[in-house]
Amino acid sequence: MNKICFCAALFSLLTLSASAQLRINSSNDSPLRKLQYAELAITNLYVDSVDEQKLVEDAIKGMLDKLDPHSSYATPKEVKELNEPLNGNFEGIGVQFNMMDDTLVVIQPVTKGPSEKVGIIAGDRIVSVNDTAIAGVKMSKEEIMKRLRGPKGTTVQLGVVRVGIKDKLNFTVIRDKIPVHSIDATYMIRPGIGYIRIGNFGAQTYDEFVESLNKLQALGMKDLILDLQENGGGYLKAAVDIADEFLERGDMIVYTNGRKVQRTEYKAHGNGKFTKGKVVVLVDGYTASAAEIVTGAIQDQDRGLVVGRRTFGKGLVQRPIDLPDGSMIRLTIAHYYTPSGRCIQKPYTKGGSKDYAMDMVNRLKSGELTNADSVHFADSLKFETLRQHRTVYGGGGIMPDYYVPLDTTVYTRYHRELAAKGIIIQQNLRYVDNHRKELKKRWQSFDDYKQQFEIPQRLLDDVVAEGKKQKIEPKDDDELKRSLAYIRLQLKALIARDIWDMSEYFSVINERSEIVKKALDIIIPEQSSPTRSLSE
Repeated sequence: MNKICFCAALFSLLTLSASAQLRINSSNDSPLRKLQYAELAITNLYVDSVDEQKLVEDAIKGMLDKLDPHSSYATPKEVKELNEPLNGNFEGIGVQFNMMDDTLVVIQPVTKGPSEKVGIIAGDRIVSVNDTAIAGVKMSKEEIMKRLRGPKGTTVQLGVVRVGIKDKLNFTVIRDKIPVHSIDATYMIRPGIGYIRIGNFGAQTYDEFVESLNKLQALGMKDLILDLQENGGGYLKAAVDIADEFLERGDMIVYTNGRKVQRTEYKAHGNGKFTKGKVVVLVDGYTASAAEIVTGAIQDQDRGLVVGRRTFGKGLVQRPIDLPDGSMIRLTIAHYYTPSGRCIQKPYTKGGSKDYAMDMVNRLKSGELTNADSVHFADSLKFETLRQHRTVYGGGGIMPDYYVPLDTTVYTRYHRELAAKGIIIQQNLRYVDNHRKELKKRWQSFDDYKQQFEIPQRLLDDVVAEGKKQKIEPKDDDELKRSLAYIRLQLKALIARDIWDMSEYFSVINERSEIVKKALDIIIPEQSSPTRSLSE
């Protein structure tokens, strides 16, 4: 039999095989039949060997790429990595760390976590994992994390270098579940005014939020600043449960509707923990999805005011579809709508994910981030809030009631380049590493630290010197002066984070935030300064 006849016979066999397997749609023009024929032909007849698994994955990705920007495919490994922050835990040794001079430095061990239990402390350098060196070998951060993480109950041998101890220390750590918190900060920002910052909406976010509310109310909180800046979203249920804490019984929180999915409404139960008192929600261009649901519900129900800049504009609902090998498709099945009926999804072209991804760059170029007047909505996108009938907008994110432009004088080119190279964080790590004991001894009270601590000039000099070493220099003295003013604040906040935690970091950094200042002006009117209100 010659090669042509052999190929024809093989293709006939493949056709019969495919016909036997495909029972879903027996029509000859079925798209599914066509797709499987193509895959079978390539796998069995193509001149070179092919990776069948990758072939199928590429086909799935190709189909999804032609849909909206949020329908996506994830491999089993990617699914696990994506779910960890939202599920509220991962399994590992329990340390916060950063890399300094190619060495892992422990910032803080997780309280009551496996590393703290065996005696690992802040400032320790983990130099080996199971007798494999991880310091001084140019190992990536991802590879180091892979070696430190592992199933609960498994053991890992850590080699540790500690300042003041001559010999290397060895610890046997039993891995355990490590909580991942989605509440970044909780503290009293002013007498009677609480501040809560939510990083994402995960499985444990609601419980953490209630705990934060209880803590602040015990400290005398009457009004609340809810910070959702840079919150990319997460679980719908977490967003609904948190919005429920602010609203009256029967108040609409959000509803969803799609071509194949019936309308589903989510309403407040009326037993929330914070239905009285002023609420101000902080947002920016990276506030998205579930965070926009909470923001939209509070704004539409006139429960509070929104301050900041226009949100991201993600009003699409994805359903996770688990595949047999552990991979997953996240398929858009519906739109979500705020209580006034607005869909805040910003415009997109099917298959145009690259243009969609450039939206924030385009906002900067158009001047929107520095001037609210550059934002224009069509009359068809105007809606009214449900109680006070204020004008709000749909079809492009949530527009705040009070727009606070980006202060471009603070974030100079010089500062951006220093930050991008990691110079500010690295110099902070060195300073804390060298002065940890004296800092903790001198500043036992955070309030005293916040009021009195000043960044040493030599630390600022080190930042400037390292920048110069890496060919990063200010264009003139004015840029240097403006940059150092913010770098000084940033370093003070980073030191507070390393000595205490993230609440203390935000307590320092928020004092220079114009968005936070405007929120305080709204809650404390006598301190108010004129700022353009979109509801006026």
